[in-house]
Amino acid sequence: MPPGMPAVLHWLSNLLPTNPIAVRIVSGGSKRSRHLLLRSGYLAIMIAILLLGLLGGDGSMKQLASRGAGAFTVVSFGQVALICVLTPIFMAGAIVQEASPRTWDILLTTPLGNLQIVLGNLFGRLFFILALLLSTLPLFVLTQFFGGVPGEAIMTSYAVAASSALIVATSAVTLSVTRSGGKRAVLVFYAAVVMYLFATYAADAYLRSQVSIGVGTGATHTTILTAFNPFLALESALNSTSYVPYSAADVPFVLFSPLYTAPAGSFCVICVLTSLTMMVWSTLRLRVIGTRGPQISCWKALVGAGPGAKGTRESKRVGSNPIAWRERMLRTQSLGGLFGRWVFLALGACVGFVLCGLHRGGTISSADLRLALLGVVGAEMVVVLLTAVSLSATAVSREREDGTLDILLTTPIQPGPYLMGKLRGIVTFLIPMLIVPFVTLGSVAIYVLFGGFGAKQGVTVTTQVNLSTVELPIVIPEGALLVLINLVAATSFAVMIGLQWSLRTKGTIGSVMAAIGVLGGIGLVLGACATAFGANVPYVGAMLSAMSPLNILYATVDPANAIRGSIENVPAARTSLVVGTIASAIAFGAICFAMHASMKKSFMMTVRRLAGTS
Repeated sequence: MPPGMPAVLHWLSNLLPTNPIAVRIVSGGSKRSRHLLLRSGYLAIMIAILLLGLLGGDGSMKQLASRGAGAFTVVSFGQVALICVLTPIFMAGAIVQEASPRTWDILLTTPLGNLQIVLGNLFGRLFFILALLLSTLPLFVLTQFFGGVPGEAIMTSYAVAASSALIVATSAVTLSVTRSGGKRAVLVFYAAVVMYLFATYAADAYLRSQVSIGVGTGATHTTILTAFNPFLALESALNSTSYVPYSAADVPFVLFSPLYTAPAGSFCVICVLTSLTMMVWSTLRLRVIGTRGPQISCWKALVGAGPGAKGTRESKRVGSNPIAWRERMLRTQSLGGLFGRWVFLALGACVGFVLCGLHRGGTISSADLRLALLGVVGAEMVVVLLTAVSLSATAVSREREDGTLDILLTTPIQPGPYLMGKLRGIVTFLIPMLIVPFVTLGSVAIYVLFGGFGAKQGVTVTTQVNLSTVELPIVIPEGALLVLINLVAATSFAVMIGLQWSLRTKGTIGSVMAAIGVLGGIGLVLGACATAFGANVPYVGAMLSAMSPLNILYATVDPANAIRGSIENVPAARTSLVVGTIASAIAFGAICFAMHASMKKSFMMTVRRLAGTS
């Protein structure tokens, strides 16, 4: 302690500014080229979005103010989206590295206190996220020169983004402290964030009600869920004329008045309070959890697994490819791998039946049913693809880290069967999850085929196309099977992308993030192209909608918008979707075959180049 410094100030300084853990993380991360590339790429994307939003128009001050406000809105939503994507990347070290028992054993022998360990892990990595946010401040200030963007809107945008980063970062540290993290927790992070955002947004869209004043404008009121979703909270602040917060006198529930009247502020308060709660709990429980010895979990004791198991188990058939068998069996050793897939399948089936029941009873309209299907099934498909790429991206790099790959290379197994075994094992493991979107859509498809079992509102929707009126089913019945075919092909492609990066990357975290980035970029390009062609090009556009799983889902549930250029002739449009799905599956299969051949040729060279690294 410097001479003359009060003890209180010295204690506060050691909590954050001079916290050894925070200093180590910041100094180490600042030297990594990956972090530099992420920060540069983030800022480049924000600049490009802003410039594209300002281009066009006649250049008058009124037009510039309007375009500046529009560009600011797009950048604000893009910033929140990128923060939700990038925060788990920066926090992955807290989940994986610090969750190691050896790391915690060392930390617990140092003079560091519980609060220092928790805050050091949290703010050491949160520093990089806050630096990303501050890097875009000059861009937001620039929009004020054109007018139309109040300073309060800028501060609200930053508060929502920072609160989103805080809650995600605190969750990561809590996983680390409780030792419930690990390499699979990065996947859980992404899956949980995607499912949560999809579910709350879809539920909010269903609960919205029209504003009583100014009927015909299409404006809707905020709901109780607005304050629990960063995108909804930001929408209520930036688009308050179309997504209107309640006045204090009109709130449906007075007890939750702040959630309706000030959703953005309530979101920030909820995030801060939840984060403080998790930090306090982690601080109090750190030493207790850290000194806990190895235990047999309840589920292992129940099924007779683990060190305390007695007797022997029956032998299992390995099959023609032992790598495929091993890959499949390794995934079922945890509780999540054993039961999670089947619980996910059961929930998907329940959702489909519940939606059909609500529609038949008149609780929800056909438009609400379509919206719910897009949100729920879309989230299910994203979770399946993220699971596939995350499992495959760790398939080789994990074995390199623990030394298993060196042992496998001494066996007669060749690169071709090894890689094909990985692909087969992961896809086989994912079969229950792949069926989930099919079951959800299939239940609604059966409901449509049987005429809604007497539903009063029917199972068709009338839409106007040019000068003709077309009747379309709520869901194209064969679309459930088309979605399954496309999703299986796209999942195989995602697995091959993950295997490629797992083979080329030293560590599991780097391979997972690289594979997710590549798959996300390909998905955005295919989705944008399929959307543009589907809406404007007859029949060929419907075929091209099958290039992406999400686009074929969109065309199945809402063909009037997804393939608008083709629905004048409904049978021809449905035929185009079938042909496009088959062609897409063949194309994905050919790409997987080509990637397998390329990886097989370079396998030994790549493995030897990375031999001995971790």
